[in-house]
Amino acid sequence: MSGTWLSDWARNTARRLLAAELPRRWAHTAGVARRAGQVARVLPVEERELLVAAAWVHDIGYASELVDTGLHSLDGAHYLVRAGLDRRVCGLVAHHSGASAVAELTGLGERLAEFGDERGRLRDALWYADMTTSPDGHPTTVEARLAEIRRRRGPDDPVVRALEVNVDERLAAVRRVHRLLRRTYQPVRDRG
Repeated sequence: MSGTWLSDWARNTARRLLAAELPRRWAHTAGVARRAGQVARVLPVEERELLVAAAWVHDIGYASELVDTGLHSLDGAHYLVRAGLDRRVCGLVAHHSGASAVAELTGLGERLAEFGDERGRLRDALWYADMTTSPDGHPTTVEARLAEIRRRRGPDDPVVRALEVNVDERLAAVRRVHRLLRRTYQPVRDRG
């Protein structure tokens, strides 16, 4: 699957899987997709649709019908492979927001490694969108988002424990996207 209809498919799939069962997760997902649409301009044109599609489906692995391993990013990526989605989108979902550290802590590192971890602007943009969107879908700072994750999940949760491993990587991704956005908005000075 590719083309401009990809994000429509992703939105409809996420809505079907999350809206009724997990309304707060759906609100977060919709907020992440909005944020992704806003930052997509820092990407090459051919990657913008991939970003928005990945944003829509990044958390579908929380849906009860998809839970297999218990690692939502991996369960969502497996579903996307079965649905025939672009392998890049599957990898973005599998590895979003530092999932590899959670996978290592839960013994799922080898299974997650089946998916490529694309490093670069596209991955950074997805992490940025996720890490700057609250659970209710509102824009937030990465610092507030990380604090909220720690409060909501508690210190023994693998996601919180993984922050000890990858918080710097998450913060760096957000900083890189902030820099790209600032460059995009800088006015052109008259050199005349």
